[in-house]
Amino acid sequence: MILWFTDEACRDVRLAGGKGASLAAMTAEGLPVPPGFVIPAYMLEQSVDAEQLRELVLVHDYSGAQVLVRQTEPPREAIIGCYERLGGGKVAVRSSACAEDSETASYAGQQETYLNVSGDDEVCARVVDCWASFFSERALFYRFRKGSLMDLGIAVVVQKMLDPVKSGVIFTVDPVNRRRDRMIIEAVFGLGEQVVSGTVTPDHYVVDHSGNIKREHIINRRVLEPEEMRQLVALGSKLATHFGAPQDIEWAIAEGKIYLLQSRPVTTL
Repeated sequence: MILWFTDEACRDVRLAGGKGASLAAMTAEGLPVPPGFVIPAYMLEQSVDAEQLRELVLVHDYSGAQVLVRQTEPPREAIIGCYERLGGGKVAVRSSACAEDSETASYAGQQETYLNVSGDDEVCARVVDCWASFFSERALFYRFRKGSLMDLGIAVVVQKMLDPVKSGVIFTVDPVNRRRDRMIIEAVFGLGEQVVSGTVTPDHYVVDHSGNIKREHIINRRVLEPEEMRQLVALGSKLATHFGAPQDIEWAIAEGKIYLLQSRPVTTL
């Protein structure tokens, strides 16, 4: 019923979604990933009136579909047991669609992510919120163009939250200038969600594959030290090689260690 990042089955996109499978694959490679688990993609269909949900989707009744999902009871006992095994405290609860983040389509941002979630009831509630976000008007419009409206496969990742000193993203290519001999690193102090959401302007570094800075734009106080940048570049290169494609990676530095929070294909080349 629940898949841990350490489970081999968690590397199956059909079960764990793109995000969950990526985290499991990185964990299997021994890369620094905060621990977590996945509520598999089939669990929504088992928990809801699937026939009624599909009927609502087909007639574009987005709000009706979301109301139906929000009335659904998740597998509370299993979720709470795993949350407690994870140590309780703050976690991130993230949607992980099975069709998401292929080399031809990026579902990033189509479904919800919740940070700093704590407590049994709150975790279970946010799992349902992630399910419901799969049926928002925006998500269904994108799925109509890139996937299937009949798809009910939405996994949910629950992952231990970090308290990062620094965080950000790495693109293992320069997607704007289409240069594969360059990487782009963006970094802020604190949570990297500020970079992803665009609420804070990050430091911007253009580096080669050895970590040498070719161009940079520092906003206020420099976020990354040269050694941190070299470590990030090395991890980025390892992920691009492992997945066989340029990657868009979220990272964080906490207690002096770099952690990888997500990796998905770059789709804009």
